[in-house]
Parts: sequence; C-alpha cells; structure tokens
Amino acid sequence: MKVYMPGREWPEHYRAVLDELAKITDPVTGGDILDSGVVAGLEVTEDTLKVWLNFESHAEYNITGASAIAYSKIIGDIIERFALVKFQNVYVYDLKNNPVGVFENKKGYTIEDISTEKA
Repeated sequence: MKVYMPGREWPEHYRAVLDELAKITDPVTGGDILDSGVVAGLEVTEDTLKVWLNFESHAEYNITGASAIAYSKIIGDIIERFALVKFQNVYVYDLKNNPVGVFENKKGYTIEDISTEKA
C-alpha cells in the first residue's frame, strides 16, 4: 500500500486512479474524497485496485450513523466507478485492513456483459 499524500509524486497508473477518485464526493464535507482525507492509501496493479479508507473499525463504521451512511456511499461509488470499467478486482479496506467492499470478477465478465443495452 502506498500512503496517500496530496503532494506526492505518483506513477502514471496511480495518477489515473487518483484523478478518478477526485471525482467522488464525500457526502459529509461536500468535497472530494482525496481532499477530505477519506483516502488513506491505495495499491494499483494491472487488474486490481485496493483502496484504504480513513476509518478504523467495523464497530465505528456501524455505530456512527451519518458517517456510516457516508462511508457506505463512498465504498459503493469506488466499486461502481472502477469494477469492470478499469479493474477486474476492487477491494476497499478500513485502516485495520478489514475488507469493507469487495468486487472480484471470478467469472470473467466484461463491461459489455452488463451494458445498459442488455439490461
């Protein structure tokens, strides 16, 4: 995992992911999830994206009400934006490395398999 820092020099394949993450809004602050400090780290490989979000545990996630709803929306937005579109596998973790969002393309689907014309 590479720790996210705004001024850090990022390889090109990370830069493309960061540009896309910057388009996801944090419902609590109204800013993007990078500027609001939600993204703690990421790992980008050819077919897998892993994102660590800046919250600590399932207990905190389940108890904090509005924050839990906000994190659920952010997790969903990350998976929706990247799964199949750019990566075959997308994992979202909390800071304790617990998976809080997982998409694994075990059956080899493509984006065309789920396009709106077929739905």
